Amino acid sequence: EDDTSLTAPGVVKTIYDPACGTGGMLSVAEEYLLSMNPQAKLAVYGQELNDESYAICKADMLIKGEEAGNIKSGNSFSADGLPSLKVDYLISNPPFGVDWSKAQKEVNEEHEKLGFAGRFGPGTPRKNDGSLLFLLHMLSKMKPADQGGSRLAIVFNGSPLFTGAAGSGESEIRRWVIENDWLEAIVALPDQMFYNTGISTYIWLVTNRKAPERKGKVQLINGVDRFQKMRKSLGDKRKELGDDDIAFLTRLYADFTPGDQVKIFDNEDFGFHRITVERPLRLNFQASPERTERLENETAWCNLLKTKKKGEKGEQEIAEGKALQAAVLEILGSFDESVLYKSRDEFEKVLKKKVKAKGIKLGGSVRKAILSALSERDETAELCTNSKGEVEPDTDLRDYENVPLKEDIDEYMAREVLPHVPDAWVDHDKTKVGYEIPFTRHFYVYEPPRPLDVIEAEIRDLESEIQGMLAGVLA
Repeated sequence: EDDTSLTAPGVVKTIYDPACGTGGMLSVAEEYLLSMNPQAKLAVYGQELNDESYAICKADMLIKGEEAGNIKSGNSFSADGLPSLKVDYLISNPPFGVDWSKAQKEVNEEHEKLGFAGRFGPGTPRKNDGSLLFLLHMLSKMKPADQGGSRLAIVFNGSPLFTGAAGSGESEIRRWVIENDWLEAIVALPDQMFYNTGISTYIWLVTNRKAPERKGKVQLINGVDRFQKMRKSLGDKRKELGDDDIAFLTRLYADFTPGDQVKIFDNEDFGFHRITVERPLRLNFQASPERTERLENETAWCNLLKTKKKGEKGEQEIAEGKALQAAVLEILGSFDESVLYKSRDEFEKVLKKKVKAKGIKLGGSVRKAILSALSERDETAELCTNSKGEVEPDTDLRDYENVPLKEDIDEYMAREVLPHVPDAWVDHDKTKVGYEIPFTRHFYVYEPPRPLDVIEAEIRDLESEIQGMLAGVLA
């Protein structure tokens, strides 16, 4: 569809790069369009933070007779030089793992004050990696779908695919893009493609004008094996895409047909519910000397001997604390240490009765300290409930599960959890929706281990070789 519109006589298009560097990608894009259509006109726009790169880019535009004023200087996040710009195409290869803390104040203010009316509505990623901020910034430059829409391509490392748990800024950004049906395709490139890093990279293709057959779908293309070795490496760059490789990957994208190197998914396939699985709290209680000694590890108990007051008032408060401690220890000593209470309610009734008989008052924090010190987890004990009669969860047994969006949570629990822990339940108030794209998992091919006899033969060969070398040394 792009080829058709770009080859129309006298067509005028616009393109923008928010991290344009010296303008290399913009120049290549213009050259490509003119090779397709010499009568076409491409208006280029960009912004660059580095002063030297900005100057080179602007000079290049002047030499080519382009509108140099379309290239802006500064931080695209905190000082958008083209705030009202809407373009047809957007391309960028932003720095990987860039720290955006210098723009954090402005970005957070825009997120909090403008919400989705600004650029950063879905949320913000962790401050040591602003990759997804570039994506949000570029999305704000897309034309509305009813005005023809836009398409963008951005190069990322693997982090934006999966970094961030459900509810995090990264996950919410992925969720916003995918649920709006903007993510069209992701192409995995070979490693060692860039001068300053050898890590694997991915091209995200995002658009608000998907073809009908692509609506509700995301295409993953595995191009990690499509490259040619460079005659001479440039830093970490040892591989490049040849013309045949580019044509092959482009054809895979255009064909939109599943295969060994192409996987096609529904948008919902990348979403999941992050559920909190609780198990009941079961405790036994015993006023034994060993458990009573644990009071010394309880903060509220120790605080009885501390004060912020000065002089006589401080001394009086500490004295009262010592007296309370002594009274509590006397009460606990009156328990039959051989009795093991399997019910918290029963133990509390006995404790309350003894405290009342002693004529003292226990604050809530001290009471909790006593219960904590004298208790141990016990699968055979009765359930602990709150004042409303609701079963209390055991935080030490709390677990989390990721349930695919397409799957019913209750059915998942019945199949995967309850057979192992029948008393578990889901705290639905804590359920979150998350999105991640486990790219490599979808293209993983199992390779069985080599036969044992082959490995043993190799070991014997190595042993013989080593013995021969030793014999030569000792000869």
